[in-house]
Amino acid sequence: MINGPLLHPQLLHALAAAGHGARVLVADALYPHSTAAPANATRVYLNLCEGMVPALAVMDAVAQSIAVEEITFMATAEGEASDSVTECQRHLADHRHAGGSEITWSSLDRWAFYAACREPDVCLVVATGERRPYTNFLLTIGVP
Repeated sequence: MINGPLLHPQLLHALAAAGHGARVLVADALYPHSTAAPANATRVYLNLCEGMVPALAVMDAVAQSIAVEEITFMATAEGEASDSVTECQRHLADHRHAGGSEITWSSLDRWAFYAACREPDVCLVVATGERRPYTNFLLTIGVP
């Protein structure tokens, strides 16, 4: 299932153990990583300092390593996509999942997003150094 340039051993292990339908949370530095995800989800802390590692870099590496079927993002308080989400959507526009289809994008408000991230199918939480609020993504793994 792994087929990209990702080198981080703990991320590779968690992604290799995940299967179709499992979900990966890529979260900004402001996200409650320890409480807003299942206790059994693997947590990888890449938030070395502000801006390192940015969410876009993590999203790109993960999308090159697994088949991403859907990406759900946390909508702003106004119900919109943040600038960082729009940037990610543009950057990942060329990524495809099984059968060459485009990745499906959807949004949830803050509390619904937190609820979705607490579901047992979330197997991995990646804490980034991203400081822009509302830069949180829930990726659903598809079939390669």
